[in-house]
Amino acid sequence: MPALLDLLLATRNDGKVAELRALLSDLPVRLHTLDAFPDAPEVVEDRPTLKGNARKKAEALAAFTGLPALADDTGLEVDALDGRPGVHTARFAGETASAADNRRKLLRVLDGRPNRGAQFRTVVALTDPDDAQDGSTDDTHCVEGVCRGRIARTERGDGGFGYDEIFIPNDAPAEQTFAQMSAGAKNAVSHRRRALDALRAHLEARLSEKRQ
Repeated sequence: MPALLDLLLATRNDGKVAELRALLSDLPVRLHTLDAFPDAPEVVEDRPTLKGNARKKAEALAAFTGLPALADDTGLEVDALDGRPGVHTARFAGETASAADNRRKLLRVLDGRPNRGAQFRTVVALTDPDDAQDGSTDDTHCVEGVCRGRIARTERGDGGFGYDEIFIPNDAPAEQTFAQMSAGAKNAVSHRRRALDALRAHLEARLSEKRQ
């Protein structure tokens, strides 16, 4: 029986949880969600960078639960908007805006603009509270992944979440949006997949330590 690494998925976004479960399914990790910790704090994402927000979530929830915590923050960076909405992606149309509100605003802002290039950027942070107890100077490991593409002119598809209905990745088959792709096809090319691929060596090293 291989050693298991307990890992908290530090998000309340069901779409992210499903993607992370699928992307980590080939590693001997035992995944936990915040459903098991109803009193866990709601971490305010108020840092000026994606990395800052991911670190803040991972560190706060690792400290609260005592488990290694994996958190991410993702931004949609639109070329014609000089990289916006970026860190404000989830609140592009306002603090209480829905994902549909955000998509509608972006389509409206880009209406008539020929340059629709964009990219999703995900920063993943992993914090292990055991590292902090060992006196490590930096107990949070951060990586990032990017998926280039463009913004569609209309919403297409009904899968995924967030901006998936209007984002066409460069590697998409038949010009599909993320929302039109199967979960497996999206996970093969997504920004989150690329970030987790970059994290894989670190996770495998932690698993190797547990086996010793």
